[in-house]
Amino acid sequence: QVQPVESGGGLVQAGGSLRLYCTASGSIFTIYGMGWYRQAPGKQRDLVAQITSDGIAGYPDSVKGRFTISRDNANNAVYLQMNSLKPEDTAVYYCNTQPTPYFTWGQGTQVIVSS
Repeated sequence: QVQPVESGGGLVQAGGSLRLYCTASGSIFTIYGMGWYRQAPGKQRDLVAQITSDGIAGYPDSVKGRFTISRDNANNAVYLQMNSLKPEDTAVYYCNTQPTPYFTWGQGTQVIVSS
């Protein structure tokens, strides 16, 4: 079982930025599309960014223009640059394969945006 490890979250004021980092052991990252997901308390887990194995990215309207996903296949890493953060971005952020999350879910990284 592959379980990603996420980091980079924290407490930030509205309008601020954070850069999230995800990695997992092995070299299987390169064959999968990857995504960043988030789950706020009492809500379902939603996809907020996706990137294909060859680097094509996509975003829902809620984060488009503010979030940027990138990947470094050589180092089994996926990043999420989050700018212009809003209180509604507060959630635990996870990475996993996309469109189907095949990996075991990691612990995630908490992002809290204060108003």
